[in-house]
Amino acid sequence: MSQASDLADLSPFGRPAPLVRMFGWIMLALLASFFLNNILIVGFGFPSLGNLFGEDPRAWMLVLVYAVFIAASAMFVLRTPDRALRYEARRISDFNAYLIRGCYFAVLFTGIADAAIAFIRVEGLLTVVFGDELGQELLRSRFIGPAIHFPLTVLGFAVALFSRSLGFIWLALLIVIAELLIVFSRFVFSYEQALMGDLVRYWYAALFLFSSAYTLLHEGHVRVDVLYAGLGTRRKGRVNAVGAILLGMSTCWAVILIGMGSKQAILNSPVANFEVSQTGTAGMFIKYQMAAFLGIFAITMLIQFVSYLFEAVADARLEPGHVEHEPAGH
Repeated sequence: MSQASDLADLSPFGRPAPLVRMFGWIMLALLASFFLNNILIVGFGFPSLGNLFGEDPRAWMLVLVYAVFIAASAMFVLRTPDRALRYEARRISDFNAYLIRGCYFAVLFTGIADAAIAFIRVEGLLTVVFGDELGQELLRSRFIGPAIHFPLTVLGFAVALFSRSLGFIWLALLIVIAELLIVFSRFVFSYEQALMGDLVRYWYAALFLFSSAYTLLHEGHVRVDVLYAGLGTRRKGRVNAVGAILLGMSTCWAVILIGMGSKQAILNSPVANFEVSQTGTAGMFIKYQMAAFLGIFAITMLIQFVSYLFEAVADARLEPGHVEHEPAGH
């Protein structure tokens, strides 16, 4: 790539594409407002939009959230008409990478802390280590979630501000180490607890679901095609743009709406109730987070598909800055 292309790619100015930018930023606005409204409904008891004309006027606040976010995104696009698609795609990807980094660090800290508490709980040492009152509280997932998991999640996102590593390599290494410890404890010391398998599943689920958006960024997903490999850059951009909207974004929204569409939805319900596995106090109290992982997967993938759409349209317009990725497989 030439130096001129590099400079053009990094510049916030380029050939305008207002309709594509408007669509992408409104998509992100809808996602942000839906997520905020979901917190208000599940966490603070706000009525859903289905009760808009009911007795609780707070339902109109949900409409206001949508209106403010959509208006803000439209205003942003109108006030920055010369922003290049590749420039915005990179900025969106950078923000998404921060979200993923924060999630990685959060599950790292939470996994270690919850596994330690679960071990002490299984061995019947909670009251010995923490005292009677705190020891009894640590038997309840409704206490551990807000008091321990949430602060560690905030810490994870704070650490992610100062770290540029996505962390999935280290998380994969920790999964291998955890599996190795299970083998040693089972066959050497004849010791095994449910919490050990819980920790491996917890970290593996995070590794798989959080890495999907990063893999999309680098075209790492397996693409099964007959014609695509033989297309030129412009036609590939058109195919990717259509696929990002019709297949990628629609799938993400299906997961989000089905999993988080109401307070009793399949993702919201476990999170709201701090659901634990069937092993109960013998395992870790992280099952509700594993349900939330599916929501995080859909959210980060949707954000990345907006970036992917911008890159694809820029390719279709033969704008400078195209990066050729090695195919993941056929």
